[in-house]
Amino acid sequence: MNWSPFTNALLLLITANLLPWAVGRLLAGYWSAPLDLGTCFRDGRRLLGAHKTWRGLAAAVVGCALVAEVVGWLWWLGALFGALSMLGDCISSWWKRRRGYAPGRETFGLDQLPEALLPLVVLRIPLGLDWVDVPLVAAVFAALDILSTRVRHPCPDAS
Repeated sequence: MNWSPFTNALLLLITANLLPWAVGRLLAGYWSAPLDLGTCFRDGRRLLGAHKTWRGLAAAVVGCALVAEVVGWLWWLGALFGALSMLGDCISSWWKRRRGYAPGRETFGLDQLPEALLPLVVLRIPLGLDWVDVPLVAAVFAALDILSTRVRHPCPDAS
């Protein structure tokens, strides 16, 4: 497909964000080993929590590799994008655990920006993005993620 780098990057972000959730729903408890292996930080809280799994990481990396191929980019660029996006997501989870937030609690900005900005900034040049595109792609992704969260969980206490 011959879409713009902006659209392709946004599609990769959506893939990296959506596939771990969708595969988790599909496979329920299967292959759900947590990335942190149940390890606690010195504050007594889990490093990342049970929602960050090896299954989710694999889904994001493989899914982004496939999407990269479809849009005409190299598969490894997509795989790296997916891995960096999940690293950003893990950083936000680590921060939320340190702040004592409940697992699964939605936090405006913190749930969207690290997983968007890390791959966009690191891979800006190979993705063909300029510095104006990076915050714009991240903002569009954040808006779409917030809207999709409202659709999946219309009531604040429905998580």
